[in-house]
Amino acid sequence: MGRLLLTTLEGNFYSCKHCKTHLALQEDIISRTFHCRHGKAYLFNNIVNVTVGELEKRMLITGLHTVVDIFCVGCGSILGWKYEIAHDKSQKYKEGKYILEMLKVLGPDGNSYLASHDPQLAGSDGDDA
Repeated sequence: MGRLLLTTLEGNFYSCKHCKTHLALQEDIISRTFHCRHGKAYLFNNIVNVTVGELEKRMLITGLHTVVDIFCVGCGSILGWKYEIAHDKSQKYKEGKYILEMLKVLGPDGNSYLASHDPQLAGSDGDDA
């Protein structure tokens, strides 16, 4: 096996809660209104230090999407997913964007997010509830 080369981020960034590998800059957040099986999730424009799984079609709250799971390159933990194809025209803005599940990351302040199972959250997406 070769040496693992990680991208180091400067500024306010999110990191893997298990191994603290840098993942995304706070300035790359597109939306904080997403929701998934494990609580809050944020939509990001860019993410680093992840690998992707197999393409799969998933029925999410906002309709059918083709996605790939994303995994931390440091420890292999699943962190969220990447939207590859949005099958509904109104959801096309998500294509090529990433979801980080907040329960699985540390915020810019180094703290973990608590699980939130608030059914009142609207305008969100996630695994088929």
